Amino acid sequence: MKKLFWFLTLAFVPFVPVSAQQFTPPAGCDAHLTIQYRGCLMNNIWTCEADSPGDKWMALFTSDGPRRVRRVDSEFQWLETYYVNPAATELMQNPAPDPASLAELFETSYDTYDFVKSIKGDATRQPLRYVGYDRLTGEETVIDGERLLNTEYSYSVSLPNGDVIQTRGGRQYVHPEERIFLFGTSQNADGSDRTDHTPVEFIRPGEPGFFATRPRYDCDALMSHYIPQGD
Repeated sequence: MKKLFWFLTLAFVPFVPVSAQQFTPPAGCDAHLTIQYRGCLMNNIWTCEADSPGDKWMALFTSDGPRRVRRVDSEFQWLETYYVNPAATELMQNPAPDPASLAELFETSYDTYDFVKSIKGDATRQPLRYVGYDRLTGEETVIDGERLLNTEYSYSVSLPNGDVIQTRGGRQYVHPEERIFLFGTSQNADGSDRTDHTPVEFIRPGEPGFFATRPRYDCDALMSHYIPQGD
């Protein structure tokens, strides 16, 4: 409850230029990394003493401010997500039929997953099932001095009755040392909602723009409103 209260408080703080304000994680947590993406997105990443080893929190920002905060584990499972507008708490149902596994991806270059996310405290919102795969292409890309592994992916989202409501795929990146997925390019199966959220900057503690509150790139351009799930 403390995490949710902190996040909702953050969401309604007036946002001012990056130079005048810095994002601050909750008490007992350490700011770790800021990633600036194309397509007017930004992630601030931190870790907390009270969490399991390997867990990370990732706050996704648009030009309008914070969009969501997600906790992932060392295998990059989406354990819990807090959304703004509309406010909602999303939880991954554990144990998952086929948990996502970075260890499997690194070992075999291919990983499948099958898990369900449900909205806490909202009986009107049906659980959503995610089934898909990630595959290492064998290529590497260096962005802002960081070595990234290239991936391709595809997943479907279905309702409890089996109806598929979305199928999406594209190319992403994995940071092997940080054990995180990064946005890339993606689109729906019918070619709609094409996005390019390729990372541009990796900002470490002490560097200008670390734990800023606004994205830097493409925010004046006409961009798709689609916000990718797999950060």
